[in-house]
Amino acid sequence: MIEAGTILWTPSPERIARARLTEFRAWLTKERGLTFPDFESMWEWSTTDIDAFWQACWDFFGIEATRPPTAVLGKRTMPGAEWFPGAEINYARHMLRHERPDATAVLHLNERAPLKGLSWEDLGRQVRIAATQLRKMGVKRGDRVCAYMVNVPETLVAMLAATSLGAIWSSVGPDFGTPGVLDRFSQLEPVVFFHVDGYQYGGKPFDRMPEVEKILARLTSVKHVVQLNYLKADAPRSTPATILWNELLDHPPVPRSQFVYEEVPFNHPLWILFSSGTTGLPKPIMHSHGGIMIEQLKHLAFNFDMHAGERMFFFTTTGWMMWNFLVSSLLSDVTPVLYDGNPAWPDGDLLWKMVQDSNADMFGASPTYQSIL
Repeated sequence: MIEAGTILWTPSPERIARARLTEFRAWLTKERGLTFPDFESMWEWSTTDIDAFWQACWDFFGIEATRPPTAVLGKRTMPGAEWFPGAEINYARHMLRHERPDATAVLHLNERAPLKGLSWEDLGRQVRIAATQLRKMGVKRGDRVCAYMVNVPETLVAMLAATSLGAIWSSVGPDFGTPGVLDRFSQLEPVVFFHVDGYQYGGKPFDRMPEVEKILARLTSVKHVVQLNYLKADAPRSTPATILWNELLDHPPVPRSQFVYEEVPFNHPLWILFSSGTTGLPKPIMHSHGGIMIEQLKHLAFNFDMHAGERMFFFTTTGWMMWNFLVSSLLSDVTPVLYDGNPAWPDGDLLWKMVQDSNADMFGASPTYQSIL
């Protein structure tokens, strides 16, 4: 029997030496003249000298702002603290600064297709084309763009295209029923709605077009619909005016130098998540461009010790906040591995084989995965 307080694992000296936290500690000594004898003293500094710590994070991770902040903290009251006032940034631009030739951005697989890669070049190209078409539709800063999509690269592209324009993203998986979708999206009044025609789970097809039709009939704010034929290549359009995904991208590439991002304040809404809805309507939870950016960079480096070029997997759907966390690993030039399907089909070793094939450095599970196994 293991007794409480027993240390089960201690990192080797080699692992400690190459840790991102060790790198940050050395950077603080070199760049700030700060020396900490141990982790506890550095943690104490981070919680007491808040301005210095978060400015150090901003500089250490090289956050790029088209307009720099005038301070770390403006208003200090809670609630209502004002972080990095004056800064203008864009989550998508900061992520796509890693775009380069001959490098994999995303790995993905599903029940009907083997593991594949999407390059940084292809990701950037698709985002700029999709964003340009959304801009032509009239999508602007503050508009809501919602998605009824599966965990595939197309959903990531749609999210980055929307956020590059300052639009606010929200998504759920197509396993949600009509009431669950409407309980969430009716609160947002989206102008654009992305959806799949259906999905496969556990080897069984699930046609979601009837649900999509019911959802669109109630979401009267929607002006444009984009459909990804994921289950059936020849699935009919959800509405006569629906744009198919391949039509959205069937336009000339937009050079990086010519694409204009919508630069927004640090606290501008990036996306909206929702609570489970067990006590009334699901409650919207807003995350900001700057907050997610700096927290994700810090969290992935100091808590997960992920390095650029490494790969991470988390079993999630687009309706859980871990999807947002997973794809945001691209901010750190870490490669997310996306999976759509039943994690235990055709057998319980599926995800472990995926980890082996993708050379994932981190494996994240979920309550659903645990219950299935």
